[in-house]
Amino acid sequence: MRVLVASRNEKKLKELNRVLNNAGVTGIELVSLRDVAEYPETPETGADFVDNARIKTADGVRHSGLVTIADDSGIAVDELRGMPGVLSARWSGVHGDDAANNRLLLGQLSDTPDERRGAHYVSVCVMELPQEIAAAAGMDTVNVAEGRWEGRIAREEQGVGGFGYDPLFLPDEEPGKSVAQLSAERKDELSHRGKALAKLVPLLERLSRLETA
Repeated sequence: MRVLVASRNEKKLKELNRVLNNAGVTGIELVSLRDVAEYPETPETGADFVDNARIKTADGVRHSGLVTIADDSGIAVDELRGMPGVLSARWSGVHGDDAANNRLLLGQLSDTPDERRGAHYVSVCVMELPQEIAAAAGMDTVNVAEGRWEGRIAREEQGVGGFGYDPLFLPDEEPGKSVAQLSAERKDELSHRGKALAKLVPLLERLSRLETA
């Protein structure tokens, strides 16, 4: 069964593929927005991560007819009262400018002592099914999964892997290392998105059986 991952970020597609492979799930072909006919995307104006992810899945199902998975994720910094939050990707004012976002965050925390640099990553993954597929599988049309990853913000960027705020986020499980210094496998094991995606695996497994039944 083809499943649309409503993103152009190939790293997200690869991450979900690794999660499925590690769980031994076969029969699911993941495709990205680059692999389907282009369609108009609704602006992500939701009040929270769930709202934004559901905007993306609704678009995907409506325009492609495929089961669609989307995530909305971000970083919440204690000193900034949970911001950037849903504004994480455009914190500097330009959507997706990781370097600018990181510079701005470092500047905002420049005088913040280590004991107040706590933060956590949040990921909300939504899987939306066309009604006929949901009915055939005996599943809800909209399925929501959430993951959270605790850590703190470094004083400078460390490592070159990952994306977003990964060079600044020091996870509790790996003292002194940023996410950008972890292997892809270790990141999948620990990350907010990995935790959320893992909760969708049983549902994707059910869909894969439906296709071959």
